Amino acid sequence: MHYIGNGNKYLFVQVFVIIVLTVTITVFGGMEALKLPLKEVVINDNGSLIILKTRESTVEGVLEKNGINIREKDYIYPIPEERLLTEKANEIFIKRAASICISVGDAKLDILTHKANIREVFEENQIEFGESDRLEGAEIDDPVYPGMNMNLRVVRVKEDLITEKQPISFTVEKRPNQRLDQGIEKTVREGKEGVREFLYKVVYEDGELKSKELIKETVTSVPVNKLMEYGTVTRYTTSRGESFRYGKVIDMRATAYTSSFKDTGKNPGHPHFGITYTGIKAKRGVIAVDPKVIPLGTRVYIEGVGKTPDYGYALAADIGGSVKGNLIDLYVDTQEEADSWGMRKVKVYILSD
Repeated sequence: MHYIGNGNKYLFVQVFVIIVLTVTITVFGGMEALKLPLKEVVINDNGSLIILKTRESTVEGVLEKNGINIREKDYIYPIPEERLLTEKANEIFIKRAASICISVGDAKLDILTHKANIREVFEENQIEFGESDRLEGAEIDDPVYPGMNMNLRVVRVKEDLITEKQPISFTVEKRPNQRLDQGIEKTVREGKEGVREFLYKVVYEDGELKSKELIKETVTSVPVNKLMEYGTVTRYTTSRGESFRYGKVIDMRATAYTSSFKDTGKNPGHPHFGITYTGIKAKRGVIAVDPKVIPLGTRVYIEGVGKTPDYGYALAADIGGSVKGNLIDLYVDTQEEADSWGMRKVKVYILSD
């Protein structure tokens, strides 16, 4: 037989008292719980109705009691902390969050939501959706429902107006210049390109050009053509090494004359003796021409054909009754030379200034 010491005796008494108090509180609490009134509860869990009676005092309590789990994104009304009513049936509404995958550019978002439609989901998650943007996989106002597994893609659509410019080539205009030698060209006016503008409406999707529509075409600057002159004057070098420029050459026949009565019908005492039709004194280097062929005042160079020597430089300053068409009359110094000349073939070069 063993005896409990005074210290152990006191310890035993304390433990016994705690056990008695615990049992008493538990029994009393259970009795008090049994005294709580039953409350009617209707739970709408995603369309599934659960009707029950409970002595729990809060929404959270009755859900836990019946093993109904609420996820973070699920919608519940009233809130879990709301106390249950005793005087009327309690309605608890649960909307389960739907799973939606949304791709925006390079980003991919996995979203749980209880929102009613896709537009509200975008607003909830601060996803911008412009008027021109396009949604692939659904429409922006399509409903969201539990159990759905939707993959969406937002295509950023940007419309813009752009202007492109295209040069308009100028042409080169050429005109003759009777003061320039053949083969020589001179720029009178530089050319300038014009500008044609095209206004396009362009559409980009996620930064990639998808369409390009011409709206308007306008010539904003008219081209200025380049103006050039080319020489028409040829150059001739005589047998004596002299060079001159001429505009054209005429094959003609030539006779010779002096101021004598034989050639002109005027004696030395006549007031017009030795005076040409233009009023200048007749001398070597003056020729008579048909003004319809070679205008009076024209400077020429007369080249002999074959063995005929060149007459040289001359001025068309006289006319003659028999000088018609392609016939000229050359003034010489002596009657002998005039008589011996007869009729010869020559080339008449019309000199340029």
